[in-house]
Amino acid sequence: MRFLHTMLRVRDLEAALAFFTKLGLRVTRRHDYESGRFTLAFLSTGEPGDLAEIEITHNWDNAEAYGTGRFFGHLAFEVDDIYATCENLQNAGIVIHRPPRDGRMAFVKSPDGQSVELLQKGEALAKAEPWASMGNVGDW
Repeated sequence: MRFLHTMLRVRDLEAALAFFTKLGLRVTRRHDYESGRFTLAFLSTGEPGDLAEIEITHNWDNAEAYGTGRFFGHLAFEVDDIYATCENLQNAGIVIHRPPRDGRMAFVKSPDGQSVELLQKGEALAKAEPWASMGNVGDW
């Protein structure tokens, strides 16, 4: 058995793709289905041997927000430098909902409210400002 993908429904396809590409993912393929009135876009890290993908589904005629719940949990990505990653995301306009106070873990949210966990590769980095004293923003 092989893990294939996680599917996320989004209201604004371009906003979702912009968010995930700021995280460092790449669109590997995209298909518009006129007869079904939806688009599928697949994203991956592009790392050798990492075959897992995120499938973004955009139903063209859906204007209502999709319900969210803790049952979904989150997507998780390992990063080389948690502080640099969070600084780059913050500079790109993405809110860091749970800053990496511990040098190990942070959370951000997609435009549709899906939680994304960022985990430091290997051991946690030494605690550093401004992250160590930052509080949470909203829920994550």
